[in-house]
Formats: sequence, structure tokens, C-alpha cells
Amino acid sequence: QVQLVESGGGSVQAGGSLRLSCAASGYTVRSACMSWFRQVPGKEREGVAGIYTTGSSPYYTYYADSVKGRFTISQDNAKNTVYLQMNSLKPEDTAMYYCAAVRLSCRNWKDYAYDYWGQGTQVTVSS
Repeated sequence: QVQLVESGGGSVQAGGSLRLSCAASGYTVRSACMSWFRQVPGKEREGVAGIYTTGSSPYYTYYADSVKGRFTISQDNAKNTVYLQMNSLKPEDTAMYYCAAVRLSCRNWKDYAYDYWGQGTQVTVSS
């Protein structure tokens, strides 16, 4: 049974940092497009960042324009875990953050029909 379990969310003041984790079980993150999405109630889900590596290839990372330079996605294949380091947080980053996985290359990471989703972790940024 595949599970993606997010953790690391919480409440932080603007300008602060959080590190989200997505631990996968029953699924190998290597050679998969692993992405973070976020959603605010009443709004469309937004792609935040994606990462892909075969393990022997470089890491390919992708970011939404709204988070470039502030967020960093990374992956630890040994731990089968994907991370999202979020710095310089803004109130508009407040959302439920979800991890998602699909066995594709991440080239069109925002548009894929992902096979697996986590349950989400809430991030709240106060001004």
C-alpha cells in the first residue's frame, strides 16, 4: 500500500521558515516526479515545486514563479523522502500543502494526473 505522509507544517510569522517533509512508503521516490502543491479553501490547487532524479542523473527541480528564490525542493533517496524548505514566508503562502507522486519525468509537473497524494500539512503565515 502506497502512502505519502507530510509533516512539518505549522504557524510562523512572516519572514520565517519551515521545512516540510514527505515520507513515502510502498513507493520509490527515485525515478518519479515528486511535487508539492498547495490549496486554500475556495481556490484552485497550485503547483509549488517538483523534483525528478533517476539517482544516477542530476536532480531536475521546478518551481512556481511565486516561490522561486524562497523555496527549495530536495530529495533523499536513501530515506525515500522529499523536502520543501520554505524561507522568507509570506502571508500569501498560507495553505494546505500536499505531496504528490507520479512515475513520470516532471517535465510537465503542474499538469500531470498524479497517482498518489498525501493527506496534507497546514502552513499558516501571520503578518
